[in-house]
Parts: sequence; C-alpha cells; structure tokens
Amino acid sequence: MTRIRHNDYGPLDPPAIGAWTPSLTVSVVIPARDCLPELERTLAALAAQTYPAELVEVIVADDGSDPPIELPGVRVVRVGRGWGRGAARQAGLDAATGEVVHWLDADMLLEPDHLEAHLRWHHLLDYAVVIGDTRFAVEEGEVRPEYTRKTLVSTDMLKQAGAAAYLLHTGASTSARAWLLRVAGGVDVSLNMAEDTELGYRLAQAGAVFIPDPQARAVHAGPSTVMRREQDVHRHNWSFLGDLVPDLRWLRSHPRRRWLVPYVQVVIEVPPTPGTYEQTRAAADSALAGTLADAAVTLVGPWSKLTGERRASLDEPLLDLRLLGNLYAHEPRVTFAESAPASAAPAPFLLTLPAGWVLGADTLAKLVRQAERETLGLVSAALAEDESGVLAARLERTAAYARAALVEAPTDDVVDELFGVLWVSGSEYGFAPADEAEPLAGDPAKWRALAAERQEEIKSLHAEVERLTAELDGAKERPAPPARGLGSLMRHLRSAG
Repeated sequence: MTRIRHNDYGPLDPPAIGAWTPSLTVSVVIPARDCLPELERTLAALAAQTYPAELVEVIVADDGSDPPIELPGVRVVRVGRGWGRGAARQAGLDAATGEVVHWLDADMLLEPDHLEAHLRWHHLLDYAVVIGDTRFAVEEGEVRPEYTRKTLVSTDMLKQAGAAAYLLHTGASTSARAWLLRVAGGVDVSLNMAEDTELGYRLAQAGAVFIPDPQARAVHAGPSTVMRREQDVHRHNWSFLGDLVPDLRWLRSHPRRRWLVPYVQVVIEVPPTPGTYEQTRAAADSALAGTLADAAVTLVGPWSKLTGERRASLDEPLLDLRLLGNLYAHEPRVTFAESAPASAAPAPFLLTLPAGWVLGADTLAKLVRQAERETLGLVSAALAEDESGVLAARLERTAAYARAALVEAPTDDVVDELFGVLWVSGSEYGFAPADEAEPLAGDPAKWRALAAERQEEIKSLHAEVERLTAELDGAKERPAPPARGLGSLMRHLRSAG
C-alpha cells in the first residue's frame, strides 16, 4: 500500500477529471430534516454527476422530518438511535453499501464533477479522507471561511499540517472509505454539532491522510451556522470537544479535573516478582502526579485470577496483585487489563513504563513536546542497559502505529519511515528508579498560589522601574540650573553645611 509520511500527500498524482475509469462504489449520505426544497436541489445536482450512476447510491437519513421525507428513487432511512446530525450520519453509515462514504449537507449545489474529484483520490489511497472545496453563498458572493483559507495557505494545502490536518474535516462535503470510518468507530450519535470535527480526530488516530481538493467544488446555500453565530457555536461545541479531543489543549486549562479521553495513556505491566506492589505503585503514582494532568494509567496483569474465595490475607500467592487492585479500585484514572492494549485510541499517545521506574514531575510533558515538535511517531527513553539489552520507556503516537498497520506492519522501522523515531536519555527527561526518586510530596495548589504572588511582585517591580525611568527621562529634559560664580558657590556650600 502507498506510504505517506505525516500528511504529505504530494507524491500522489491524481488523474485529470474525465481522463480515467472509476471502479469504486460510493454511498452519498445526506442527513436531512424539514428541508425538502433544498434537498431536492441537491439531489438534482447529484443526478447530473459525471461519476458513473451505476456506482452511486444516495441515502437520505431523515432526522425526524414532519411530514417524513418520501422521495422516489432515493433510499430514505429513519434515524432510530437518538437525534441530530451525529445520529443521522451514523444511520446513513449503517445503511451504506458503497466502498466509499461521501458525507453531504442537504443544501449543497454541486459542480457536475464533484463526486469524480473526490473519488479519484480513493482509487489511489485506501486511507484518504478527501475534503471538498465548499464555498458559502452570501451577499458578497461565494466565499470560503477565513479560517479554512488561512489554514490551507499556511500548511501548503495541509501537506505540512502534521497532526492537526483533521481540523478542516467537515460534514458538508467529505469522503472516506467505509471500512476506515468503521475502524475509527463511526459517528458519535450523541453529538448534534461538532460531530464532524470529533470524527475527523478519530480518523486521524486511525491513520488517515486528509486531502483537500480544490476541484471538488460545491456551494452551500447561505452562510454556515459558524459564519452567522461563531461565538455561540464555539461556546456550545467546546463544551463537548474538551472531553473528546485531547489535541485541543486550550480547552483543558483546568489543572486537576479528569477528562473522558486522556492525552497520554500510560501502560504498566505488573511483574510477577516480589515487591510488585511497591514498584508498580511508584510507577503509577508518578504518572498521575505530573504536570501533564490528563494522563491515565492501565495496569496489565492477571486480574481475573483474583477471586472472592477464602484466602490467607497476608500470605496468598497473588497478594501484591490484590493490593494493587485494592489501592486503585476507586481511582477513575486507573484501569485494569489482562493484556497490553494494541492501541491507546482515541488517546493520541501511549507510554509504556516499566514497573519500578518513575516519572519526574515534567517528564510526560517534555516527552510529548519532543514528539510534537517534529510529529514523531515514537520517542524511546533509554533507562538502563545490561546483557539482555536496553530497558526503555516508549512514547508511541497512536496515529503513527495505526498508519504503519495500514501500509505494512506496526513496527518501529515502518513508523520511522512514516513519522520518525527518536532515542533520548531517560535521566535527561526525569526518569529514575523508584528507590532513587524524590518522594511525591507538596501541594501543587500551594505552589501555584506562590507563583501568583511572585508574578504580582514582578508586576509591581516593573511598574516601579517604569516610574523611575520616566522620572529620570523627565529630569534629563529639564534645563540645567544657571552657572554660579565661585563666591556664590562657596556661600551655598557653607549654608548647606
């Protein structure tokens, strides 16, 4: 399968419109509610497409229209699970039989080659997500949202967008392979808005490459909701996206609260050796106490062997395992698993941490910053070395290993080719053996309060410096006193004395 590094789809060479032979089937899914006139115009534009009609099915997902939508020659499915755009899109996806699913708003005026422009990329790349060039009809004419325009310009049409390419994924006109949508988990049926951004994020974690095509042209009838009520839309959507999209760091400014999807999933294998309880506890506690607050821990061990039968409380063979279960039973950021997860999805990063090794306060944050700086797929921190090899902690990017699995195999070599791999010194990043680490002590709130006091002192000192500087500048501008003769000067000095 074709290999794309990061989001640089530049090596792909799509065929010219009208100069190729399509073969993929496509399901066009249109969520709709009480918009029959607009929908009929969109369906008429679909009927005039250059893409072969025998390869196209159109599915209208009726989200509770009154009266219900009835259209000859078009599949209409009713939303049976929930309501809103997310539920409607998923109802359409559930009904789709095409190899590609093309999302389309109900009030879109399409150029005749719109579908063909989209589908030519899917014939080249199995894990492409194609974004149409949607303009909005307003009084000034047909306009592209300013955020979209600036993003496309600054990232060379998303080729240099790195991990953030998914932010332009919208439901107005995007397409992806049906299997990729299902691997990513489908559409969140609980979301009536922002479902397209959240789905785009999960597609990115599944390894997708996002391709905007300026030839996939369409006009949205009227301004978008964001264009009309931008602040209201952000206020609404960000209340959901903070929990669901860890990449949106500005939505996670609270220093202590827990989020549904962690930024880093820390995995610790519980070793079957004496001292397991103390070693694993030290590792897990250090992960939960760092400056990167939205981290979660998975403890891997034979938890199913812990039964409720009578036992020798202090001498049972699985005592250390049971103690760990007791310790973290009510900690919501710690989960228990029988085997290590193959992926941290939807979390963007997975850190494998050997038991008995602890993280410094800023270790996780520093590792993530290093990975983000170059969109690396793996950062390995060397902890120790003996005759058996190098013991390391590994920070893996979820999207990188998902992409590697799509093109060949999720190995470090393939990830290096697609995203890049870096080795660092564990000690330089704050890793330490548990018996050498500083105790987890202190109150972060106290230190934040002290820092705030120091900031106020700095502001006060800056103000004083500005006042004194202004006073000095004023003194320089005042005329010098008139010169005095020697006699006058002597009399002045005597009187002063």
